[in-house]
Formats: sequence, C-alpha cells, structure tokens
Amino acid sequence: MNKIEHIGIAVKHLKDANTLFEKLFGIPNYKVEEVESEGVNTSFFKVGDTKIELLEATDDDSPIAKFIKKKGEGIHHIAFDVDDIEAEIERLTKEGFTVIHKTPKKGADNKLVAFLHPKSTNGVLIELCQELPLPSK
Repeated sequence: MNKIEHIGIAVKHLKDANTLFEKLFGIPNYKVEEVESEGVNTSFFKVGDTKIELLEATDDDSPIAKFIKKKGEGIHHIAFDVDDIEAEIERLTKEGFTVIHKTPKKGADNKLVAFLHPKSTNGVLIELCQELPLPSK
C-alpha cells in the first residue's frame, strides 16, 4: 500500500454537506460523480495530499443508506492507494483478511476498487484503490 488515497464520509444530503465542507476547507469540491453500481453520489475535496469523499445514498438499499440508518453520518471508510489491486487482494486474502470484492470493480474518481470487510480489520471498512489509465483522446 502506498498512501491513504481518501477518507470516505457518509452524508444524508450531499448538497448540504458540500456547503459545510467548502466552508470547513475553504475550497470548493473538485468533482461530483454518481456510482450507480453502489447507489451513491460522491463529491471529492482535495486537502493537502489527501482527498475527502462525501457519499450520499441514491437508493434506500445501498450500503451508504444502510450505514447511515445504523450509525448515522460520519466516517465510512479509509481508502489506500495500491499499484496492483489484484495482487493486493490475493496477498490480503492469504493473510486472512475477508475481501468483500474478490474481483475489483469500477469506482469513483477513475479507480478500480475492492473492499475489506470490517470484521477482519478491527471494525474499519478498508478500500483498496488503483488508478485506471486515462482514456486516450
């Protein structure tokens, strides 16, 4: 793992949260994106070398909606940048971690992603992120 890629924060209302975090950080978000497969809208802020991802549920059955119902708004996950997500999934599986996504999938912000189950990581949802190559023009 290379570095913390971003910290994900579950929010009820993305518009309100964007306003709050713009005031907090003193900068606007740089991107809003829907991840249909996860039932979320995301918003990203760049703070120093770290990104903050706000996550709003678009579906009552999405993981973010379930998280907010159970725990309320707050930190949802910590994401780590990796060079080879498939090799990391294999390595972590061999180390005994429970991988939620054995095959990486397309996530927000031009990433391939996979998650480790919090039951195997002391209650913290861990996301692995690998940058996808930018499309050719």
